[in-house]
Amino acid sequence: MSAIIKAEHLTFRYADEPPENPPVLRDISLEIDAGSFVAILGHNGSGKSTLAKHFNALLTPTEGTLLVDGLNTADPDKLLEIRGKVGMVFQNPDNQIVASVVEEDVAFGPENLGIPPEEIRERVDRALKMVGMYEMREHSPHLLSGGQKQRVAIAGIIAMMPKCIVLDEATAMLDPVGRRETVETIKELNEKYGITVVLITHHMDEAAQAQRLVVMAGGKIIDDGHPREVFQHVETLRAAGLAVPETVSLLYELRQEGFDVPLDALSDEECAAVLEGLLRK
Repeated sequence: MSAIIKAEHLTFRYADEPPENPPVLRDISLEIDAGSFVAILGHNGSGKSTLAKHFNALLTPTEGTLLVDGLNTADPDKLLEIRGKVGMVFQNPDNQIVASVVEEDVAFGPENLGIPPEEIRERVDRALKMVGMYEMREHSPHLLSGGQKQRVAIAGIIAMMPKCIVLDEATAMLDPVGRRETVETIKELNEKYGITVVLITHHMDEAAQAQRLVVMAGGKIIDDGHPREVFQHVETLRAAGLAVPETVSLLYELRQEGFDVPLDALSDEECAAVLEGLLRK
């Protein structure tokens, strides 16, 4: 499987930062495969959002390289092509709404790309159906719930037909229902349509649903693997100021008390099965 995003020894510092301050990102090397669903987890200040902004050239490396589908983000001549390949969805969906009708908002991006009107119509309809918002196409986006607004924002990105969607804390301002709707939508986009998804988050339950979990702290990657594997590294995560899923935390405390239990039960059902087996013993 080929890499859609490839960082090689990426270091970044803001131009106005005092030189004695450590860089925001430090010597990061990372490959994200096309068609994968990757969560990047980290505490505030870990550098995860700064890294995300490199994925579609909102920021470019101070040192090292960042390639998107083989294109170097430091090449200004490739900027539009790169942003056509990687779409960004941010925290506040209200900041991404530019029109008074849902379908017009979704059409905004393709219109700016100069897409013919007939194709825009097809793209808008397809994108709204993909996120389950087609029936709301003539509604005002400002009257929608937070989760619905975020799905409209995602549809607007899909209509531009990117290969990859990066969601930078896109659920941070949503209630639990909106968060669940958004994560279910991006999982379906990944599983059904093969769109690469990179989810930047600090929510454990969201990170647990990814195929791969990258953990950041202090501008560096400190862990990388399947969520079931990464969440077993309880001490590493706690040292970085991160919690682990409650199921893993419970099993970890039982193991500390001498009970032989696995730490890879992420769901409530899996944890309950482990506890039931323990009680039967």
